[in-house]
Amino acid sequence: MALLERPVRTPARVAGRPALRAGRVSVVWRPRYVLVLVVGLALLLLATAVNVGRGEFPISIPEVLAVLLGGGDPGQQFIVLDLRLPRSLTGALVGAALGAAGAITQSIARNPLASPDMIGLTTGASAAAVFVIVLGGGFGVLGGVLATAGLPVAALIGGLATAAVIYGLAWRKGVQGFRLVLVGIGLQAMLLAVVHWLLVVAEVFEAARAYVWLNGSLNARGWEHVVPVGLALALLVPAALLLAHVLGALQYGDDTARGLGVPVDRARTALLVVAVGLASVATASAGPIAFVALVAPQIAQRLVGGARPPIGMSLVVGATLTVTSDVIARTAFGGTELPVGIVTAVLGAPYLLYLIARYGRRARA
Repeated sequence: MALLERPVRTPARVAGRPALRAGRVSVVWRPRYVLVLVVGLALLLLATAVNVGRGEFPISIPEVLAVLLGGGDPGQQFIVLDLRLPRSLTGALVGAALGAAGAITQSIARNPLASPDMIGLTTGASAAAVFVIVLGGGFGVLGGVLATAGLPVAALIGGLATAAVIYGLAWRKGVQGFRLVLVGIGLQAMLLAVVHWLLVVAEVFEAARAYVWLNGSLNARGWEHVVPVGLALALLVPAALLLAHVLGALQYGDDTARGLGVPVDRARTALLVVAVGLASVATASAGPIAFVALVAPQIAQRLVGGARPPIGMSLVVGATLTVTSDVIARTAFGGTELPVGIVTAVLGAPYLLYLIARYGRRARA
């Protein structure tokens, strides 16, 4: 009887997963995640230094790092801080936003194909932005103001409206991953038709501006492009990290998540709003940069060995991938500078084909 009444002691830590405790807060210590994160940040810093150093007036990597740390001569400081750094920062922030948005949507749908650019979210943001670019100037002074200052707002509204339509059409007593992807692909085709119609009816100058923007470009980006996407990340990333614990329960399906006490519909809607906000602001800042939201979460998941795409690591991988692609776009073809979206599409399209072939083999099996 004494043996039965002996209190059971909870072990201080689970084998293989030591915990860091600070009062009532407990965090699982994952050395591999921390190591990969540090290496990813170092690669991001290196890619940024290389990108900033490229140009008609070359600056070496040590000199770029010295300027970033407060050194360098006034000429180097002007070139690095005023002329070149905003472009790389915009690319890093846009890539981070797309990576986080992709990690959220893929986790919600439990499908690696469910990235914002594959299910039409970025296309909805693009259609709204192109509408402002093409038709905004046709409405007098107000139209000109909207065409300049209203682009991020229009992209956000377009992304949110597209997400609402996709979610409503995919809902059948719950949301299944493949249904979400199929509905998104169908809606994306319709939105692409709208974009092409806008390009046909546009004036030559507006059509050329919209076409360059649609390829995803970091050219001529200044601090005015850094601030909006930086503010969006500062607001939305903490919200995504606070809601990240819900994603683990959603991996087991809606019924299991409800049994664990998770408010499935409310949590999924909140996460989807965060993902749409990140993808829309990123699209408004640099155009629809293809495949970053698709590839970055999958690379991050394989690097850390997790069961789902990690949001934090997807931020770093997305930023590194975008800045590295911009370096390639600026240097691979001599004096010809490509939009960064073309390079990410070339790098990401083979991975999409691999995913489709992999899931096709699973279906046949």
